[in-house]
Amino acid sequence: MGWRRHIFFIHSMLTVCARVTIPLRYELSQCKGDQIKVDIKQQIEQALINAVKAAVSAGELSEGGTLPPILLEEPPNKELGDFATNFAMQSARIFHQPPKKIAEILGTHITGSWLDHAEVAGPGFLNFYLKKDVIADTLRDILRTGENYGALPPKDLPPIQVEYVSANPTGPLHVGHGRGAAVGSALVKLLRTAGYEVQSEYYVNDAGKQMDLLAISVNARYLERLGQKIVFPENGYHGADIIDTAQRIIDRDGDRYLALSEEERLEKFKDIAYKEKLAVLREDLADFRVTFDRWFSERTLHPEAVQRVVDVLLERGTAYEKDGAVWLRSTDYGDDKDRVIFRDNGVPTYLAADIAYHDNKYARGFGRLVNIWGADHHGYVARVKAAMEALGHDSKQLTVLLLQMVSLYRDGEVVKLSKRTGETVTLRELMEEVGVDAARYFFLMRSLDSQLDFDLDLAKKKSNENPVYYIQYAHARISSIFRQAAEMRIDPAEGEKLDVLTDETEIALIKKLGAYPEEIERAASELAPQRIARYSHELAAAFHSFYNKCRIVGQEPVLAAARLSLVLATGHVIRHSLGILGVSAPEKM
Repeated sequence: MGWRRHIFFIHSMLTVCARVTIPLRYELSQCKGDQIKVDIKQQIEQALINAVKAAVSAGELSEGGTLPPILLEEPPNKELGDFATNFAMQSARIFHQPPKKIAEILGTHITGSWLDHAEVAGPGFLNFYLKKDVIADTLRDILRTGENYGALPPKDLPPIQVEYVSANPTGPLHVGHGRGAAVGSALVKLLRTAGYEVQSEYYVNDAGKQMDLLAISVNARYLERLGQKIVFPENGYHGADIIDTAQRIIDRDGDRYLALSEEERLEKFKDIAYKEKLAVLREDLADFRVTFDRWFSERTLHPEAVQRVVDVLLERGTAYEKDGAVWLRSTDYGDDKDRVIFRDNGVPTYLAADIAYHDNKYARGFGRLVNIWGADHHGYVARVKAAMEALGHDSKQLTVLLLQMVSLYRDGEVVKLSKRTGETVTLRELMEEVGVDAARYFFLMRSLDSQLDFDLDLAKKKSNENPVYYIQYAHARISSIFRQAAEMRIDPAEGEKLDVLTDETEIALIKKLGAYPEEIERAASELAPQRIARYSHELAAAFHSFYNKCRIVGQEPVLAAARLSLVLATGHVIRHSLGILGVSAPEKM
């Protein structure tokens, strides 16, 4: 199988354990210690939960029903508070009272050291006004944590395995593989940042028909380059890289392989071509800032592991023999038809190897298996899950997210073919044209399940229109500010002197910084690295607004030092978020 898989959908839910947690569905995060520091939005959510309990205990609100999620937003108008919620309107059918009355009741029970006051607005909005020192406390916490701000404590959960890319080692990676590589590697970093133990894996399809076709294709080009007339196999690999491989064999060894039988020559070329293609894959991925903890060879599954799972399925009665073949009873587990796993000629199908591979994953003790597959594998999900159930595994531990297509555009026109070879555009060519940073960020801007239109011209622009340039320019500005501050002998402020930051752009920037840990938690729980891409762009926008309004040089010393501290904290978070995305944070542009 070429391209592999991924999703593990996560369910957002609230649980009270000295904080609001948004956990991975397969097991809740464990709260440790007497108190865990939470960000301000989580404190507001917790205060609302406590207010509901208090109102119910006082008989002011009725019991019963599942409460809606608590949604907090920052009002566009600062006069409407720092945060607002429509919780009262969403819960009106549960409490059987008008939303405005519910909001008024909850407002009387809302307490917290962070709260200046709460107000009811409109048909039932509840607006929260924070104490002035709460904003400064947020910045103090960020500065105290430093470069690791955003990294969450380790979670007491079984490890997660993320398998992605897994392209056949028969040719170069194309842009579709690049999208999977960017998302998979960012997801691994995101999950680790959120406190999960993660292993990344590349499944190398180095057995089966595709490897035979690779050998046949190289052999045909080898003979052709040596002047022999050949009929190139219709189902062979037609890429220019196959011609290059054949020519390299000739350049190195001449025509000495002509003395071998065709069977011997094919085995030799299969090994040579496989090693060469795999080395190119590794090099392209490394240059794209993608590495794996493990490269798993399909060859290691044949024949013992494949035969073992087939025997187990037959013994369990979840597979059967018919017309000389072995069939999986996949219809018993929701598939639309039963699937052949051993052909009538005794050769296992791709599905048989994938069953053995996933059985091996379960045996390694992962709590969750996360696969990234191409959209063309949509129909394959049900049969693999059926096989896991048939073996006695919990298929809910295996989740697959389907990666949608990438369309390249240049000058407003779709780019279908490589300029160099007249074939599919490779990841290497994309890196050479737009750079690794732009390629990775553009791949990560959209959710995996949406088609991506990649504008090559935009990716190369050095202007604020280009989102990755916009973010990186914010970091370069930060570096420039510190160079100027050093020349002016301005140092960041001490913690107790940060309450002078009262401008609306300063407050907005601190709030955006303070939301980062929650964004990490939510992005990880949803398996959504695109949230971090969006967050980093929003943070850059908040910083640019601050920069355009609030000067440092020339201000009175206390204010200048406080603003420099805010700039320092912003640099921490921009670097941290870009690091998750695998995008660099340049100091000069």
